[in-house]
Amino acid sequence: AGGGSMKFIKKLTASSSGTLSFVDGASSVVLDNTYKEYLFTFNNIHPATNGAHFQFNVSVDTGSNYNVAKTASFFWAYHEEGAGAQLLEKRTDYDLAQGTGFHHIAPEIGNENDECASGSLHLFNPSSTTFVKHFIARCNVYQSSNYSIDNYTGGYANTTSAIDAVQFKMNSGNIDAGTITLYGIS
Repeated sequence: AGGGSMKFIKKLTASSSGTLSFVDGASSVVLDNTYKEYLFTFNNIHPATNGAHFQFNVSVDTGSNYNVAKTASFFWAYHEEGAGAQLLEKRTDYDLAQGTGFHHIAPEIGNENDECASGSLHLFNPSSTTFVKHFIARCNVYQSSNYSIDNYTGGYANTTSAIDAVQFKMNSGNIDAGTITLYGIS
């Protein structure tokens, strides 16, 4: 984490949750100029719907709208459970080009009892009113078709307004279980 120290801010636990949101100033959440980098960690994110995509979006109006334009690239490395197929692949279908919708950070998660996703999302300098807001994410997924997948995405939220809220959800169904923890990095 760039040599800085991590400060715990907030942990949310999913239990058949439609969304999990971190909004600056609400429920002890800090997402402002206190830190130049924020880290979200995801542990055992389990979807209610098989093959669901774990996604995020950001807000500049304390969560009234999650629709900031983003540009991002996505690729993954995978290995089939039975020691079959393996590949490093660019996934242009998961890229964004000034898209305002939610961005995939862990697609195609299986919903069987042993299937889930874990990883992290870094958000850099979200309170800047000068520059766009960069992010990178990495997640490991046990996919719905018996693949272990290491996902990578990075890009930027194309706004010079301060980002003051981040929301996570599945593209279909609820987040059945798992935790998301927010840290500030100094």
